[in-house]
Amino acid sequence: MTDFTPFQSLLGGALIGLSAALLMAFHGRIAGMTGILTGIIPPLSSEWRWRAAFLVGAVAAPLAYQAVGGHIAFSVPVPTLALVVGGLLVGIGVHFGAGCPSGHGICGIARLSPRSFAAVATFMITAFATVFIVRHVV
Repeated sequence: MTDFTPFQSLLGGALIGLSAALLMAFHGRIAGMTGILTGIIPPLSSEWRWRAAFLVGAVAAPLAYQAVGGHIAFSVPVPTLALVVGGLLVGIGVHFGAGCPSGHGICGIARLSPRSFAAVATFMITAFATVFIVRHVV
């Protein structure tokens, strides 16, 4: 069962949208996590500093939230092997989809990119099918 957390979800979504808008406004870059991460893996991008700062913020924000008394419900109801296989499949999808769900879903749709609309539709259909199969077939 998934916890319904409307306040946390709304605040988190607003902060993600704000960070994506600020990154575009100040650096002219799309907040796709895979592209940002790629720039800090050797060979380093010339823009590695802001990329590292963005990723540190993405990790530090939930830690700061917990430090001030917030609670983040988290559980992983699947075996580690399933996580590894899922991660590899997502990596393959990111490569062939020319971007990750955050880049296409948050930034690409906001820019009305047809490629991003197609990518997000593919992500969502695949996610719905996977959940259905895992919960009702397997």
